[in-house]
Amino acid sequence: QVQLVESGGGLVQPGGSLRLSCAASGFTFSSYAMSWYRQAPGKERELVAAITSTGGNTNYADSVKGRFTISRDNAKNTVYLQMNSLKPEDTAVYYCNSRRVRPYADGVGYWGKGTLVTVSS
Repeated sequence: QVQLVESGGGLVQPGGSLRLSCAASGFTFSSYAMSWYRQAPGKERELVAAITSTGGNTNYADSVKGRFTISRDNAKNTVYLQMNSLKPEDTAVYYCNSRRVRPYADGVGYWGKGTLVTVSS
């Protein structure tokens, strides 16, 4: 069965750092682009960062550029989100998402259950 399992969330002070991990199983990880989304209290889910199936290209929401880094290790079927200089407005449930792009994008995708990040003093 397909699984995306996020980990690494928790409570951190403003200015601190966290690294989120998403462990994938049940599908051909290297055929999927991977993304991190977040949903803050009372707000809609938004794209935070995305990475191509090979890891060759990334993109970020303007609000996190220069602070967050998405990466993937296809040998470990894992995608990461390194979050630095965290701000209270980064508080959200962070979700891992996969989208099949090889051999072509056919709309198949999956969601993890999320991990909570709370940035507060």
